[in-house]
Amino acid sequence: MTAPASALRPPTTDELDPEERLSRAEIERLQLERLRWTVQHAYRNVPLYTRKFDEAGVHPDDIRTLDDVHRLPFTTKDDLRETYPFGMFAVPMADVARIHASSGTTGRPTVVGYTRGDLDRWGALVARSLRASGIRRGMKVHNAYGYGLFTGGLGAHAGIEALGATVIPMSGGQTARQVQLIRDFEPDAILCTPSYLLTIADAMAAQGIDPRSTSLQVAVLGAEPWTNEMRHELEQRLGIDALDIFGLSEVMGPGVGNECLETKDGPHLWEDHFLPEVIDGDSLQALPDGERGELVFTSLTKEAFPVIRYRTRDITRLLPGTARPGMRRMEKVTGRNDDMIILRGVNLFPTQIEELVLGIEQLTPHFILELTKEGRMDALTVRIERHPDLSLETCEAAAQVLVQRIKVFIGSSVAVRLEEPGALPRSEGKYKRVYDLR
Repeated sequence: MTAPASALRPPTTDELDPEERLSRAEIERLQLERLRWTVQHAYRNVPLYTRKFDEAGVHPDDIRTLDDVHRLPFTTKDDLRETYPFGMFAVPMADVARIHASSGTTGRPTVVGYTRGDLDRWGALVARSLRASGIRRGMKVHNAYGYGLFTGGLGAHAGIEALGATVIPMSGGQTARQVQLIRDFEPDAILCTPSYLLTIADAMAAQGIDPRSTSLQVAVLGAEPWTNEMRHELEQRLGIDALDIFGLSEVMGPGVGNECLETKDGPHLWEDHFLPEVIDGDSLQALPDGERGELVFTSLTKEAFPVIRYRTRDITRLLPGTARPGMRRMEKVTGRNDDMIILRGVNLFPTQIEELVLGIEQLTPHFILELTKEGRMDALTVRIERHPDLSLETCEAAAQVLVQRIKVFIGSSVAVRLEEPGALPRSEGKYKRVYDLR
């Protein structure tokens, strides 16, 4: 079964923002102008950048071309924690209209701030992203991103309103109520993480509702890495178009880039507001477009919280623009430097396992990865739910196929353990896929 032909339409040229219509050369001229302003702003107003620039022997006046960005020091999450809570703000607190924060594993979250102008630009970029996905003024949009300090809920909310669509501010969790409101309010679109949309589809099926029978036409999904195989699964399951929205709190929030409905070939980055690079994670040298490495961003228009060469830890590569020729696009994120598993000398990402799981029809997409020690050796077990409509023997055979494919395509030996349907936790936002029990 395949997803039906899309009822949505890509935006016409006259519906695009003026910046979306710029040539590559025009984008680069705009980037250089805005980069020079950002570097001056950060150097003058953020003590951490003043110190780091001086230590690196670089001054804002040294930025004369876009390539000069490579002379600037990197910013890391440790820098943000060192300056907790407000040391990265470049404007007086009286000019900060809103504060967001990401969850922190060290007890200190990373804190970001926005001026009123920052919020307006953020809303406009999320609106641009939703329009690229086929969402239009007057549509109803079910927002299942979490509200609160997380940037997803309120960031998406503002973009829906800026587009002129109707927002349904459901937030995350309460899955049964999500299903009820989708049935009752008949939204055209949904925003959430891909793993949570799968949870919602499962809940519909458990209630005897065909997930393809709802009013939903499009899902704009982000906040966690997901594969094209997961896209295919969701599109088939719900009869929708599924598109990738990209962002991260430290750079802005959702809306740094978005896939375009007409191509679905990775998020186009809104380069009028952000300067992306890809670097080698070991040497820290910049890589040419087309080579895979760690994604780095410099903001170009942020007032309250400018970031210079922020190391995202996301693994991707930069590619030429297609639907928006002036803007480069990024390959879908395949993983993060900090979620990479090193198993007996082999590097693997959870998304690689997901891709193989979704390529075996007899397996469900519900799985987790458990790392343990067997003597002095690391071991990985894929715990995966068996298919409720297939025999145990059929599922066991499929599990062995997965073992073989992981060995062939990833190069590591793992164990696969079948679980009963419903035995594993379900996503209510960002899904925890890896459990390190070593």
